[in-house]
Amino acid sequence: MSVYFAEFLGTAILVLLGGGVVANVNLKRSNGNGADWIVIATGWGLGVTMGVYAVGEISGAHLNPAVTLAFAMDGAISWGMVPGYIICQILGGVVGGVLVWLMYLAQWKATEDQDTKLAVFSTAPAIKNYFANFMSEIIGTGVLTMGLLFIGMNKIADGLNPLIVGSLIVAIGLSLGGPTGYAINPARDLGPRIAHAILPISGKGGSNWSYAIVPVLGPITGGMIGAVIYRLFYKGAFDTLSVIAIVLLIITLVLGVTLNKAKNAKGIESIY
Repeated sequence: MSVYFAEFLGTAILVLLGGGVVANVNLKRSNGNGADWIVIATGWGLGVTMGVYAVGEISGAHLNPAVTLAFAMDGAISWGMVPGYIICQILGGVVGGVLVWLMYLAQWKATEDQDTKLAVFSTAPAIKNYFANFMSEIIGTGVLTMGLLFIGMNKIADGLNPLIVGSLIVAIGLSLGGPTGYAINPARDLGPRIAHAILPISGKGGSNWSYAIVPVLGPITGGMIGAVIYRLFYKGAFDTLSVIAIVLLIITLVLGVTLNKAKNAKGIESIY
């Protein structure tokens, strides 16, 4: 199996199990309907665990463009492989979203609320404020990439690494997931959002593309910043890539302020 197909397959597994737990909890007339946030966070963590078990020995199981960029900054993967990894991750996210739709095919019509249906595929903020939402995704993904790099520093018995990675995802979900639903992965959000847009889902609404930039740009920025912090304090490295990441951080936060003030912005809530 090629590393690119491995990233496609691993991401599809991640989204199938992660999106599946959201569908199980939120869709009407599902046997899991009404369960709580702990179930969702655990489901996502186990979904990541299975994705890593499936392809970790083949591609490294990044399953996330933000992770791929962070690892490239740390020299764990060549920059020439980055575009292929990211494309396959997003395609895997699309297929995972399609599989969730098929799995819960009978529940879509039973669920009237359009936002609930969209939440199965993509994230949305609890309080809409682009600056705050970007900040949440940046911090959450920074913790993710630093955590993965920390895990890589340790000697771990064969077979346990995926469980530890999954535990990190659960910890992020439980502690940092509330503000934005913790996308922390552009492929996990963009891929299924595309699936939502193209699938004939009964009674669906729009795919909320006006917000889609947050779970894409926020995690990319946060992932790179996580790599900067790790490399600076653990390796004493600060180079051109580090400067680029900091510039991207500034641009992302300025964009958040700008989007909040845009004339066509709707539903923005003040954080002060």
